[in-house]
Amino acid sequence: MKLKKVRIGIKSVKEALEDFARTAVAIERGEKVKKEKGVYFESIEGFRKALTPKRLELLHLIKEKHPKSLQELSRLAKRDIKSVITDIEILESLDLVDIERKKKGRGESTPEVNYDAIELLVAV
Repeated sequence: MKLKKVRIGIKSVKEALEDFARTAVAIERGEKVKKEKGVYFESIEGFRKALTPKRLELLHLIKEKHPKSLQELSRLAKRDIKSVITDIEILESLDLVDIERKKKGRGESTPEVNYDAIELLVAV
């Protein structure tokens, strides 16, 4: 089985703009450009604020236990539902969690993690 990874990097705004400019020039020349998908932060501090130990624990619980709702995830994590929802919203905004929203009944949401590992890249 192939390991699916999510790439997370530390990149300044200047570096990100330079990458964008290089890509735009390559596209203008008609070159094929490899799609790069990932989440980038400006600093290690930003990364640490976004991916706290509690949020990483939620990712692990979702991957291992496959909770059917955020309430079930809250029970598994032994955390307050409001805190879990806040953390899941942040993880979803970073594309680290997918939420399947059900339209029937109470409208429960099922969290999903569709990768096996997080790969951190730090430029030196």
